[in-house]
Amino acid sequence: MTFNTSPRPVSPLRARMIEDMTVRGFKEDTRRDYVRHVRAFAAFIDRSPDTATAEDLRLFQLHQTRIGMQPPSINSAVSALRFFFTVTLDRPDLARRLTVVPYPRRIPAVLSVEEVTLLLRAATAPKYKAAFATAGACPGAGRGRRAARLGSCRAQGRRYRFRAHAAARRARQGW
Repeated sequence: MTFNTSPRPVSPLRARMIEDMTVRGFKEDTRRDYVRHVRAFAAFIDRSPDTATAEDLRLFQLHQTRIGMQPPSINSAVSALRFFFTVTLDRPDLARRLTVVPYPRRIPAVLSVEEVTLLLRAATAPKYKAAFATAGACPGAGRGRRAARLGSCRAQGRRYRFRAHAAARRARQGW
């Protein structure tokens, strides 16, 4: 069995877009995603994307919404098409027709002071109270992780070590 190892022929328009992205320092993943989005748009309108109209862009975004594409993916396609029309084709009039889809940002779960107090009071032994208090005092490294991983917290500096010890002292006092 033989495989065709020759690269796919690249259109001059795609080559130019890739060159434009390379000159601007786009990463390989970004270049691949942008080409994929422009290729999807070209498949949707069933012709070369340099012949697109404002109505084609509107219908493409409507199509993306109707098939259930999530806002981050739609916005990624918007970025790719804006780059394509603004930089590669020098047609900013079409790029202005693309709209970014707003979506709610997920807020990380943060315990209130009252909830932390209840958690510390629910701990049965001082060592568990100290572990909970210390986990909350470690920025990034210990937050939300097991108490066994709290050793990395101490390496982050004297200020955080002090907070961790102060939290442990409060836990021992039954706070």
